[in-house]
Amino acid sequence: MKLRKKTLLTIGIGIVLGILIILPINYVYMTTSTDESCMACHVHPHAEDSWRLSSHYNSKSGTKTSCVDCHLPPDGSMHYVHAKVKTGMKDVWSYLFKDTADIDWEAKKEFDYAKKIVYNESCVKCHVQLYPTSLSEDGITAHFYYEQNAKKLDLQCISCHMDVGHYNPNYTHSKMTGIPMQEEDSGEIFSEAAQVTAFENYTEYIPGTNVSFEMKAIPGGKFKMGSPSKESLRNDNEGPQFEVQVSPYFIAETEVTWKQYWAFYAETMSEARTPPEVVFANNSQPDVDVITGATAPFGNPEQGWGGGNRPAITMTHYAAEIFCLWLSKKIGKKYRLPTEAEWEYAARGGTETAYFFEGDPKKYSDKGFWRKFFDADTTLINRYVTYKHNSRNRTQEGRKLQPNPFGLKSMLGNVMEYTSDWYSDDYSHLHDGIVDPKGPETGTEHVVRGGFYADDASNVRSASRRPTEHDNWMKTDPQQPKSIWWYSDIKGIGFRVVCEPF
Repeated sequence: MKLRKKTLLTIGIGIVLGILIILPINYVYMTTSTDESCMACHVHPHAEDSWRLSSHYNSKSGTKTSCVDCHLPPDGSMHYVHAKVKTGMKDVWSYLFKDTADIDWEAKKEFDYAKKIVYNESCVKCHVQLYPTSLSEDGITAHFYYEQNAKKLDLQCISCHMDVGHYNPNYTHSKMTGIPMQEEDSGEIFSEAAQVTAFENYTEYIPGTNVSFEMKAIPGGKFKMGSPSKESLRNDNEGPQFEVQVSPYFIAETEVTWKQYWAFYAETMSEARTPPEVVFANNSQPDVDVITGATAPFGNPEQGWGGGNRPAITMTHYAAEIFCLWLSKKIGKKYRLPTEAEWEYAARGGTETAYFFEGDPKKYSDKGFWRKFFDADTTLINRYVTYKHNSRNRTQEGRKLQPNPFGLKSMLGNVMEYTSDWYSDDYSHLHDGIVDPKGPETGTEHVVRGGFYADDASNVRSASRRPTEHDNWMKTDPQQPKSIWWYSDIKGIGFRVVCEPF
């Protein structure tokens, strides 16, 4: 009997202690799951306001989606508890020890960051019915595409619905109508293109518009293409190095801007699909009035960053080629994309170092052990390059940067730039002394050069190169067939034009 009483007493004490322990834990667990608790630590200047304007708060059904509904996995699993503890500790640490003025809030609005803190399984748990009766035909097509390719292409709901949790007036996933409003420009409407009679810098004019752009005369010469084996942070695809020669040519001072590209789009935009093999059949050169331009993109390709003199972005390599074809016919000179050799020769500006300005890549890069303790020195590189440390995760006006020795601006960073060459993994197809080299005769991807606004300093060296990623850059385009004009999943891609001497 005594043993039984002790056992019951022990059990009773255990139950009481358990309740005393569980109740405060449960209280903390529940309290820290409220929106008020989340916002006590989160100091994003517009997080609450944009949430209240979103369809997840201001919904037709009256349902309110809370912070934890999106930023934690579905409740009821150990995965939820682990994510909650990990996220909470990270948020408290940031709140106590980080300076909010140093946080790039604009970068946190981008998909590349959002996909790390939004759980797709939480989206799917709520949105069980992907084909409600109110869904449009385009929506049905898009959701079917998602179901068929979500795992294969690593698609998430926010790949197409980035504004549902936090409203963004600059974001849309519908087909663009018209042309985005451009900055006022009181310049005259040009009646004819520039008359060029000597091999020297000139200002080109697009007839019928107020758009002009600067072209620089690049003298021919020899240079070592690629990077030496001892260059810091180089990649294997930058060699072997060969001395090559390029003939004189003209190249644009900056990347093609939205002013220039919208002039092309306004004159040629079409709902038609003219395949590349038809346009370029037998090296044909159609008249300017029969060139079929881009169809309307989904969303605003300017990304809400502004147009004007910012570089035009998200167009395909084919679209860039058609722009050059249109410009050639419009102006009466032969404009085209640069070869890879022409691009690198222009970017180097007569130098043989990693950049056309002083400095070792390790000095500017975030890579390496010591970057955990000391920040990269950005003083000099910031003058010439738009990249990870100064871009605020978006393109900038190339004309505002300082030029390289050839007078060219924004050759490194800002946007990756198309070349006309097919990509190969090395330069084994070259040899010393080759004149005006080109890439392989065939290929599946083209070479892009220069790096872009989100790149580390190691990827904006003069010799840095990479291939296009056509399929990967089209993952969320639900159209069948997919667009031949616009990419849906890359923002940092553009181009600049070359003009051949007359």
